[in-house]
Amino acid sequence: MGQITPQLVKELREKTGAGMGDCKNALVEADGDLKAAIEILRKKGAASAAKRSDRSANEGIVTSKTNENSNEAAIVELNCETDFVARNAEFENYAETLVNTILKTKVNTLDELFAQKVGEDSIQGIHNEILAKFSENIAVRRFDYKKTNGYITNYIHPGSRLSVLVEVSCTNPNEKAITLIHDIAMQIAAMNPTYITREDVSAEHLQKEIEIYKELAINEGKKPEIAERIALGRVEKFYQDQCLVEQAFVKDAAKTVKDVVAEISQEMGSDVKILSFRRYFLGESLD
Repeated sequence: MGQITPQLVKELREKTGAGMGDCKNALVEADGDLKAAIEILRKKGAASAAKRSDRSANEGIVTSKTNENSNEAAIVELNCETDFVARNAEFENYAETLVNTILKTKVNTLDELFAQKVGEDSIQGIHNEILAKFSENIAVRRFDYKKTNGYITNYIHPGSRLSVLVEVSCTNPNEKAITLIHDIAMQIAAMNPTYITREDVSAEHLQKEIEIYKELAINEGKKPEIAERIALGRVEKFYQDQCLVEQAFVKDAAKTVKDVVAEISQEMGSDVKILSFRRYFLGESLD
């Protein structure tokens, strides 16, 4: 057996961030082989994560990134249990590694993501190292990769708990158009629309809303025929709340987002449309 010196324990602790006792035990198990001890700690981190998986992981980071041409983008939510870990530089670096890897490799599943190489390591290896370092339930909750024939911008709200991607139909927007598209991303972050236009609302969802409004009006003492009219009137409010282009623009309530899209079209000299958006808010329900 190789000699387990305090210096060796200290070096392993510096390399892995694991506790002194865990480092010593790993070195004993590895007969003093530092490289083998690192692997033991990483595997134990992955194994103990299974025991922690039923613990609530509502903290973490949401981040996003676009490529240089702004025609590809990635967004990811990485969860942990405490704000202390979420603000740790190594956890933040891991989130950055994830979003960069998703953008570069265009993966679609967690298994594909974990299999990707990062230098001499893999995402799975880096994940195990993070698990070994922090005694928390840490998980990649969701991610998305997007490619477009148009233009994508991203917005990360200060604090990295909320991020947005928005895709528009134009290419090579000028400086003013870029600013306006970014404003729309901030709009999505602030106002959380469900749809882009009223045409995107399913008939089933619309009917459900009408029934709710009608029932509310009847409960307020209105006659059924009056309740029907009130319900249809409230549908307009529903569109204004839930459909992005019908929302009042947060930077200027005298405009709607549709007006902002028209300004972008004017800047570009062609009809520009919002094609899609992704909005990730840390810990939100995915139902």
